Amino acid sequence: MNQPYLSPDDFPTHRTTIISEVLLSQLEETIKHRFFLVCDRTVRVLLSSCHWYFKINSGILILIMVCHDIESYQNIMMTVPYLADKLKRFANQAKISISSPVNQGIPWVIGINDIFPGEDSSHM
Repeated sequence: MNQPYLSPDDFPTHRTTIISEVLLSQLEETIKHRFFLVCDRTVRVLLSSCHWYFKINSGILILIMVCHDIESYQNIMMTVPYLADKLKRFANQAKISISSPVNQGIPWVIGINDIFPGEDSSHM
């Protein structure tokens, strides 16, 4: 097997890696805080009814939501166009991942640009 030779200088230092991880984590937390603030009161209540956070994976912002009961899941699903519209303020490419209550299905994932422009995103 031929393994390409990479000089140790070609890799980031351990310190650089740690700093990058810390900065990424701070960015995710800041986006979460700011996203919550741009949402209206009704959506804030819905967000509070589930576990939610942001993750940046390969440069794509992902809003991850885990609903604790079927009612909050259904309510969150109805707000997807609204959430996508608000996410567009933070990233050109983003996804929304919504998980139903434990053992009741697989996460539903959609890109914010996959939401049809004609869908009503101002119903909240």
